[in-house]
Amino acid sequence: MIVDLVVIGTAITLGPLHNSAFILLLASRRGVRKGLAFLLSWLADLIAVIACVMLLTGGTPPVHHTSPSTAAVAAKLAIGVGLVGFGCYRYRTMPRPYRPPTWTARIDQASLATAAALAWLLQPWALVAAGAATVIDADLSTLTDWLALTGYCLLATLSLLAMELYTVWAPASAQARLHHLRTWLEGHQEQLVISLALLAGLWLTGSSIYALAT
Repeated sequence: MIVDLVVIGTAITLGPLHNSAFILLLASRRGVRKGLAFLLSWLADLIAVIACVMLLTGGTPPVHHTSPSTAAVAAKLAIGVGLVGFGCYRYRTMPRPYRPPTWTARIDQASLATAAALAWLLQPWALVAAGAATVIDADLSTLTDWLALTGYCLLATLSLLAMELYTVWAPASAQARLHHLRTWLEGHQEQLVISLALLAGLWLTGSSIYALAT
């Protein structure tokens, strides 16, 4: 479970779409507050998904190879295969110029509530669902699994947290460097999306097949 959560959390935090949007928020008026609203909403979404799973399992993992356990692994397998298929599709259709979404032009007028809603909209829900299927195996009676769940949430939020703190402590240099980072992300968005989808998808597919076979 822990290795799967590390892979999923890393794929989530490196996603270019939400990172580009977050940099735009930080550069806007009241950027630090909007960034904080986005970050807290993002983290709350992850915690809410985990809490729902824990309510369903009662904090006790299902017995291996029972129906609930097999269904969770099958769901993770389906997500993995879907990510691989999505990555292959994006690779075939990649040669096209990048056009920023129309809402980015209105980001400066965004309210704190809008910033929080953007976090929900930009969550990579396929990866979040894979994380939910993984944390079914968490046992809340052990400190190790508590730490694993906490680490997963922090890892999936790490890029946002780093940029928020950077902007708070060094606003002048942060604006310039984050602008360059956003330019790079936009120029390599397709490559990043494809790479993350394929790598995460292949890992989830392989680990799920292994779990079903053993």
